[in-house]
Amino acid sequence: MGIEVGGLFGLILLIADIWAIVKTVGSRASTGTKVLWVVVIVLLPLLGLILWFLFGPSRSTAR
Repeated sequence: MGIEVGGLFGLILLIADIWAIVKTVGSRASTGTKVLWVVVIVLLPLLGLILWFLFGPSRSTAR
């Protein structure tokens, strides 16, 4: 059909990375921590996403 497995995996990874960045920016973590996590996610998309799931800032948003 024209959709490669690598291309589909890349698209899913991109969507997951964007979701992780949005959740990080909306968390209650300090600004420095947010910036550090966003940089890790952007520079290491797959590994950064895994690390974020395991060790990332709180998922609760600020009011």
